[in-house]
Amino acid sequence: MKRGSLTARVLLFASVWAVIALVAIAIVISQLYRTGSERAFGDLLRAHLNSVINAVTIDANGQLSGNLQLGDLVFEQPGSGWIWLVEPLGDLASPRLASVSIGEGTIAVPPVSELPFNERYQRSYAARDDQGNRLEVVETEVELDAEGHAARFRVAGNREVLEDEIAEFSGNLYLVLALFGIGSLLVNAVAILYGLRPLDHARQALGRIRAGEAQQLDGTFPREIAPLAGEINELISANQRVVERARMQVGNLAHSLKTPIAVLINESRDMTPAHGALVRAQAETMQAQVQTYLDRARIAAQRGSVLARTEAAPVIERLIRVMAKLNPDLSFSTDIEPGHAVLAMETQDLEEALGNLVENAAKFARTGVAVRLRPVPVGEGQRQMFRIDIDDDGPGLDETGMREAVKRGRRLDESKPGTGLGLSIVGEIASEYKGDFTLAQAPSGGLSARLTLPALITQA
Repeated sequence: MKRGSLTARVLLFASVWAVIALVAIAIVISQLYRTGSERAFGDLLRAHLNSVINAVTIDANGQLSGNLQLGDLVFEQPGSGWIWLVEPLGDLASPRLASVSIGEGTIAVPPVSELPFNERYQRSYAARDDQGNRLEVVETEVELDAEGHAARFRVAGNREVLEDEIAEFSGNLYLVLALFGIGSLLVNAVAILYGLRPLDHARQALGRIRAGEAQQLDGTFPREIAPLAGEINELISANQRVVERARMQVGNLAHSLKTPIAVLINESRDMTPAHGALVRAQAETMQAQVQTYLDRARIAAQRGSVLARTEAAPVIERLIRVMAKLNPDLSFSTDIEPGHAVLAMETQDLEEALGNLVENAAKFARTGVAVRLRPVPVGEGQRQMFRIDIDDDGPGLDETGMREAVKRGRRLDESKPGTGLGLSIVGEIASEYKGDFTLAQAPSGGLSARLTLPALITQA
């Protein structure tokens, strides 16, 4: 998935949302479990406290007595952190009653001024026993007889047991949610990739159109994409109609002008030599210029077509073979890289541009002409371009001559045949296709014509 991919965006959003949701769920459930566990822990301690209160009395000797059966062996295990403790208050002269788990130790009692009793005359607080266990203590004071003898009742539970249970639950919860989250992300990825497959099919269909393998978007698309595919097909059809109409109009105009210009040229032969030469020269110039503007109109009509494509290597090689036969005294070489370069332009326009440049180079070359094709380095997001260099080893031109050579109708060497329109036509073709045409000094010392043209846009 490339940068800016719709699939990547959807997957990223779904994944981030799933992770956030699962983390939030884990935190909420863990906190709810902690709250419930702490409440249950407190209720258990208060239940044990009530059992201790109900089991303890003052006997006939004025001593605390009772047979406590709390039903939990942890109170019988020394150092377990589970303790019950009954201590006399006031003038009640009696030894304390305590669980086996506390041994001879005790639990510090916080002042009532710092931690008062609640409306049920109970209070709870954290403490530590002699073994260092973290305790949660529930305490109350109860009068045991009509004479006002009272005792302090306390039940303590090991807080670390509660924390271990909460930690174990949280660990299991996080593991289950992590596995569920990974599964959900995989399912989401599969669902998103499957759901976006029609867009990939549409992209491939567009690629086939650009490659010249199809004329329209073919295939069955979902309801959400079908209107877009229909609009694209209509746009392609409209584009083709515009191109065909432009070609027809160009042909009609060429046919209508062909006869009048031919008549002018024929009539010039019956005129006096001076006037006839003038009329014939002007008619031939007019014929060339009309053809040039007709070509421009045709190029403008074809330029926006997504179907315009030309493989550069066959055109260059075919042109070089023809020029080599016409100029047997010159050597022609080609250097094409990559060999599969495809340009976004009509074949006849590429042939006309290259034909003008190679023909011009052959006129002035001393021993040979070299044609080289290379991709042009472009920045990210810019369209790929190719540059074709046509170099000769002729006399070349200076900076002023190069500027003059590309102007319409300028012929720097009158001894050579031509109308002076070739280089300007090349510049116009390059401009119409959003390319570029420049002249420079060739490595061999002659002239280098550099034609930059757009590559066919393809989808990876």
